[in-house]
Amino acid sequence: MSELWSGPIVDAHHHFWDPQINYHPWLAEDANIPFRYGDYSAIKRRYLPPEYFADAGEHQVVQTVYVETEWDPRDPIGETRFVEQLAVRYGVPNAIVAQAWLDHSDAVDVLRAQAAFQCVRSVRHKPEGPTSPEQVGTHRSLMSDEHWRRSFAALHGLGLHFDLQTPWWNLPEAEQLARDFPDTTIILNHAGLPSDRSEQGLAGWHAAMSRLAEQPNVVVKISGLGQPGKPWRAEDNAWIVREIIAMFGADRGMFASNFPVDSLCGSFDDIYSGFKQIVRDLPVADQQQLFYSNARRIYRCEPSATAQTWPEQMRNQA
Repeated sequence: MSELWSGPIVDAHHHFWDPQINYHPWLAEDANIPFRYGDYSAIKRRYLPPEYFADAGEHQVVQTVYVETEWDPRDPIGETRFVEQLAVRYGVPNAIVAQAWLDHSDAVDVLRAQAAFQCVRSVRHKPEGPTSPEQVGTHRSLMSDEHWRRSFAALHGLGLHFDLQTPWWNLPEAEQLARDFPDTTIILNHAGLPSDRSEQGLAGWHAAMSRLAEQPNVVVKISGLGQPGKPWRAEDNAWIVREIIAMFGADRGMFASNFPVDSLCGSFDDIYSGFKQIVRDLPVADQQQLFYSNARRIYRCEPSATAQTWPEQMRNQA
């Protein structure tokens, strides 16, 4: 018997920003970087907890995980200070994935500083590399760079995870990283970016994800599944979601909104109602892991001082 999840949600990946106050190079008024969803001008606006909870609507989001937003790279600690102030004021986020440039000479010092914040649980540095499967073999990502890896080696001793965002064709390097650092949890962002929905593209994605799933210290966020110029629909993403769960298991996956970025593809309700529809035939215990307990456990979410009332308060303020 199928049952739609109606319980609490921990959103495992979202962003807050106010580009009018804090500098984000890609969100500057005249910026126009190549972006997987195309024109992103609609998200160059303030997005803080009141806006987030207005988007979340009736979905029972009780805790959230903030992920770094490519804030001014000269000031990674400034972003964390800003977000911890939001946590004090609004009760969210309850965990932070902080900015750290592992190829920089001061990377380990930055990691130590980030780890000292109460809510920081992980860091993210997109490792660049080949931009298409055809380029694999001609050059490699930073995951194979010696200095980058020395910085990565400091994570475990500081109690930090690593959030990895890279397209699926770079996942063989991520496999090696996971094998070489088995005590560090690697959290793959946005399902390995299966943007090419051709038969060949999905076959390549599936093969790479299946191999990565063999590494027990890798978990995956089921998020960022939008397609440029198309509305977010459960029927377009169901196979990908179900295959991820089959490969990684219900205990190593977690749903996330990627808001406000994925608002370019659909509403919060489109995405979360879609997730609920896709997994409605799974055991309730599995759904509970995917929507709530995995993210709460992996990111060791901090409780909100007003955890029973703040979602409704935020909606009233929005």
